[in-house]
Amino acid sequence: MVAEKEDLDDESYTINAPVLLTERLLLRRPHIDDVEDLVRLADNRRIAEMLARVPHPYTENDARSFLAITSNNVGGGATYALTLAETGAFIGTAGLVSRNQGLELGYWIGEPYWGKGYATEAAHALVDLAFRATQTNTVHAACRVINPTSRRVIHKCGFQYAGQGMLDSVVAGKVPVERYRLDRKTWVSLRTWRN
Repeated sequence: MVAEKEDLDDESYTINAPVLLTERLLLRRPHIDDVEDLVRLADNRRIAEMLARVPHPYTENDARSFLAITSNNVGGGATYALTLAETGAFIGTAGLVSRNQGLELGYWIGEPYWGKGYATEAAHALVDLAFRATQTNTVHAACRVINPTSRRVIHKCGFQYAGQGMLDSVVAGKVPVERYRLDRKTWVSLRTWRN
């Protein structure tokens, strides 16, 4: 997830990106030591085709540009490196990007780590962070219509379908996406149910 400056509209959603610990993951700011693993995992056409601004091939220069943008926390939100809590292994990235309508959740997991529930675990932590650390009333998410795995993650977080749209993907061109939203009132209800 690489945010471009023109996409960042509202700095009122700035999050200081505290370290987050879940059952199996440690979410922290990306840093220079992640470059090698970032390139190794992100240089995957199957991942790039599902995202807007991730190129393929993905190079060391792309990773360094990503780190430069995320280290400055330009425009609000928060970007995280996803690592395994036990080993510290880098497995992907996730974050919340500030948009004029609220915060948008985004994530990707490296292919060797697919199917283990890591995206859902990270998404839950970020949705909780969004509503606890900001005054946003809505968190948004989107996925390509051909990505049922991402759709399941979004549904497991309680997001409601909000329509379809188009996404300009660096790799795949203009592609259809499904858009979702989760409002604060629904999130509070879901948090109550989980407890």
